[in-house]
Amino acid sequence: MAENVLELHGLTKRYGSHLAVDGAELSIAQGQIYGLVGLNGAGKTTIIRMITAQSIPTAGEIVLFGASSPRELNAVRARTGAMVETPSFYPYLSALENLEYYRLQRGIPGRHVAAEALEAVGLAGTGKKKFKHFSLGMKQRLGLALALMNRPDLLLLDEPINGLDPEGIVEFRNILLDLSRQRETTILISSHILPELSNLASCYGFIDKGVMLEQITAQALREKCRACLELQVGDVSKAALLLEQELGSVDYEVLPGGVIRLYGALDHPERVTQILVQGGVCLRSAENKGANLEDYFLTMIGGGRHA
Repeated sequence: MAENVLELHGLTKRYGSHLAVDGAELSIAQGQIYGLVGLNGAGKTTIIRMITAQSIPTAGEIVLFGASSPRELNAVRARTGAMVETPSFYPYLSALENLEYYRLQRGIPGRHVAAEALEAVGLAGTGKKKFKHFSLGMKQRLGLALALMNRPDLLLLDEPINGLDPEGIVEFRNILLDLSRQRETTILISSHILPELSNLASCYGFIDKGVMLEQITAQALREKCRACLELQVGDVSKAALLLEQELGSVDYEVLPGGVIRLYGALDHPERVTQILVQGGVCLRSAENKGANLEDYFLTMIGGGRHA
């Protein structure tokens, strides 16, 4: 079983009377791509700022690579890279010159690391092109290259694909997947672009109004979001027996309120309803269901808002 790279225990941040993060619990195993999902203002950025020591927690504990004391955390943060906001780059310098400036400023050894970081994000061929002439996608990739210069074991990204066009999003996604597969980099990425997160994440954490609502693996989420025929019936036991005897289906689950979710025999819902009605079951409703990541999150927080 993979060790946890990051754990948060009761992490809390208060700004005066405003509770930005309320007792957050989180764990990220080595090698995971963890999607932190929340509306704007939900507390995602605040959590990342506390992990990176840009903000001091009001209460709670951060455990990073097994370290939890302030002195230990300061030491192991050298193993992390972060992109919380687009860094300030010099407009009249090239990509390589900008990274070389930050390498020297941060005391990162090895003149080769800047070139390697540019190679990793697909900017090795920009040559002497000045930063001021970069597209938004190129600027975001240079920000990622800066976060990668120390070859981090944990990469923390706050809304890195915000504002990118579809092509830029695909490029950024492929870079992160390569980092995960080739370098085994653990990645925490926050985003409100939920369909794109579903192409990346192996685990999710859902946060709303500073409260962590749920952590769930991508596999478990796919199971919850499977297409199904949702039946509301008067007699659950009788309905379940008919489904098994007449349809030979045991791929269903029983929920409170007389609800059965049937995951098999979806091609012929009319046959399902006919069997139940002819079998004497009071069928109150039958509805095709199936959710994506955005639907699941909006249902969790009560719906009606956009993530």
